Amino acid sequence: MSGRTKILLLSGTALAGLALGWTMAVAQQARALRTGTPTYIAQQPAPPAAPLAPATGDPEAIRDPAGLIQNQSTTVSARQPSRASQPIQAPALRGVTQRQFRAPPPTVAALPPPAPPPPPPRRRSAAEEDPYAALGLRLGSVTLRPGITNSVGYDTNPQRSSTPGVKGSPFARYEADLDIQSDWNAHELKGKLRGSYLQFFRDGEASRPDGEGNLDLRLDATRDTRILLESRFRLDTQRPGSPDLTAAVQGRPLIWQYGGSAGVTHDINRLQLTLRGSVDRSDYEDARLTSGAILSQKDRNQTQYGLRLRAAYEVTPGFKPFVQGEIDQREFDEKVDSSGYMRSSNGVTGRIGSSFEISRQLTGEISGGYQDRKYEDARLKNLRGFIGDAAVLWQPTPLTTVTLRGGGELGDTTIAGSSGTTVRRGTLEIAHALRRNLVVTGFTNFSRTDYEGQGLREDFMNVGARIEYKLTRTFSIRASFTHERLNSTAIGADYTANVSQVGLRVQF
Repeated sequence: MSGRTKILLLSGTALAGLALGWTMAVAQQARALRTGTPTYIAQQPAPPAAPLAPATGDPEAIRDPAGLIQNQSTTVSARQPSRASQPIQAPALRGVTQRQFRAPPPTVAALPPPAPPPPPPRRRSAAEEDPYAALGLRLGSVTLRPGITNSVGYDTNPQRSSTPGVKGSPFARYEADLDIQSDWNAHELKGKLRGSYLQFFRDGEASRPDGEGNLDLRLDATRDTRILLESRFRLDTQRPGSPDLTAAVQGRPLIWQYGGSAGVTHDINRLQLTLRGSVDRSDYEDARLTSGAILSQKDRNQTQYGLRLRAAYEVTPGFKPFVQGEIDQREFDEKVDSSGYMRSSNGVTGRIGSSFEISRQLTGEISGGYQDRKYEDARLKNLRGFIGDAAVLWQPTPLTTVTLRGGGELGDTTIAGSSGTTVRRGTLEIAHALRRNLVVTGFTNFSRTDYEGQGLREDFMNVGARIEYKLTRTFSIRASFTHERLNSTAIGADYTANVSQVGLRVQF
């Protein structure tokens, strides 16, 4: 056998040994992966290398081929691997047993509620649209708009007397007012209060106060049910020539009228039902005669109780007709008045009407009906007649506003033998803005009062104009002129008066 053949034989034997060792290592790793036991291959240090046998024919080397590779250097490191102390991590095996299962999704019992729609854009208030309107004072979620007006002027007939040659007098008028408006998501509070005092410098007996106001609260109990609470008051005076004053008096006796009501409104689709109960009180101040004696008016003090039911149906958003029925009872503090009559009475009223909005320029409400009032005293005839109310607002142009109001009612009196009064009244007002801060207004009022059973009638009329110049949101200048006239069938009761005034208004 030649030397080349010996070398090939030795090389094949060495490769077979390396392959056997590698196969055993792989088998150990697989066993460790199955059993979870960490393992590593540790190599023993090799003995010192021996010189390679000569390639010449050596009988001992030929007889022992393994000796040719003993004590030779190896390429396999004898050092321990760096991670020999750590278990060999098995690679992630792909297969059904190694798949990661996800939890099943929850069962949907119902669809989630839809997202609420975005809130509508907030409508600008009148104060924001008008650069000269008062912004008001914020008190929490309630806006207060107070105002003060001081005026000076001249009145040609302070006492509204029919005496010829009556002297006029300069005067000063002090007035304060307050508007209230809530800004709540639900419910509403609104009101308007006004009070003034008229002081005459030459005729102190003609000086007098006056005022009026109302405060309304709406409580939204449910979407379709609302509770309505109202309160009101009015302060006025009697003129010395009034038919209800049986003698000549000094000064102007006060009249206090105040009351309240509570009701509930419920909507059934387009049908709206309203039930309201009310209580109103009237108190009259005793008058002082020219002789110095006191004229008692306690027999005119009364309390009125009323109950009203109203049904309205919305045909269209701009047309809402209604029908209304009402019963009331008037009770006087004194059973018999100064003329010997029992004035307490019961009344029944029915009316029909409608609120309407023909266009953005024409809106309002009109109603009419009939009332029958029966008195406790059989000598007094039942008082019957037409009653009604009307309020129409027309804006032919953005700069012009026409307001028409009217009405009719049945009232009380203390004139002997008369059951009561029938009153008809109407008001027309036209306002035009010459500029955004300069408004001119013309107005006229007419009323007729008939005293049942006495043939007595009074016609009152006034006509005038006023102008307002707004300097800023806070300050404005006002001026007005009014002509008044009263024509009466009673002798010596007619009068005329002219009133002019100018003043400064401060509002917040």
